[in-house]
Amino acid sequence: MKHLLSISDLSAEEIISILELAERLKEERKKGIFRDYLKNRILAMIFELPSTRTRVSFEVAMLELGGHALYLNWNDLQLGRGEPIKDTSRVMSRYVSAVMMRVRKHSTLEEFARYSSIPVINGLSNLEHPCQTLADLMTIKEKKGRLKGVKIAWIGDGNNVCNSLILASAKLGIRMDIACPEGYEPNESIMKFGMQNGEIRLVRNPKEAVLNADVIYTDVWTSMGQDEEREKRLKVFQGYQVNEDLLSLAENAIVMHCMPARRGEEITDEVIESERSVVFDQAENRLHAQKALLVHLLSGRYMSNS
Repeated sequence: MKHLLSISDLSAEEIISILELAERLKEERKKGIFRDYLKNRILAMIFELPSTRTRVSFEVAMLELGGHALYLNWNDLQLGRGEPIKDTSRVMSRYVSAVMMRVRKHSTLEEFARYSSIPVINGLSNLEHPCQTLADLMTIKEKKGRLKGVKIAWIGDGNNVCNSLILASAKLGIRMDIACPEGYEPNESIMKFGMQNGEIRLVRNPKEAVLNADVIYTDVWTSMGQDEEREKRLKVFQGYQVNEDLLSLAENAIVMHCMPARRGEEITDEVIESERSVVFDQAENRLHAQKALLVHLLSGRYMSNS
């Protein structure tokens, strides 16, 4: 039994294995081939925060793998009335095969996992977004043909998506330049790990970050739960927009965004709709990467083609 609270819970070998399986499942889906690797398995999906891609991709993933997904809103559960997390965790462990959670605080995930006897998956927390990173890696490998040696330029807020990408990049030999304003850096301990174990660099100027980049990646300047900071952030992040001028400095770079995007803020409409944008391939790959992750965590049969 293994949890995925952080992308660092997976070894480099496990990440590559999951990506290879994701590629196979994607090709089989195109041919109308579906395998019931997770027949009679049930995934409980607990949402403290709203979602589009996370909810739909996990629900479709379980259906296509022969299993079932339960959507559980935080406020519809007794959690919303103050039931201890450890009590809900132990009860869920007796009902379902795994739990995916989308929560405000990473500590909520850690406590739930501490008392769980089934796999717990981080569908997003304020610290990390490992499922997004698996889809990102899959997309980069598809578009660039490799992972090792690829350079990612991260432009904007050093948020949870950035944190997971740093950890994965350090494991897989991906170079990463992070351009963010002072005070909006990635998590300090994660950044330290990335700099000590990989080619991870912090810069202030987006133009410096994108030089020789294979991937230009951005995310919203104001994430969920930061609405009171919105006006301040709009001012601080001026100059960190991914636009055509910035794109012109990296001729071979693809553009990524984990979505939802605030067009006209962190990225222009022209760029997100351009031929160099892969944001919708990236969104699609949430499904395939998560199918592979679920099989990895819940089934030992995926190595067989039967």
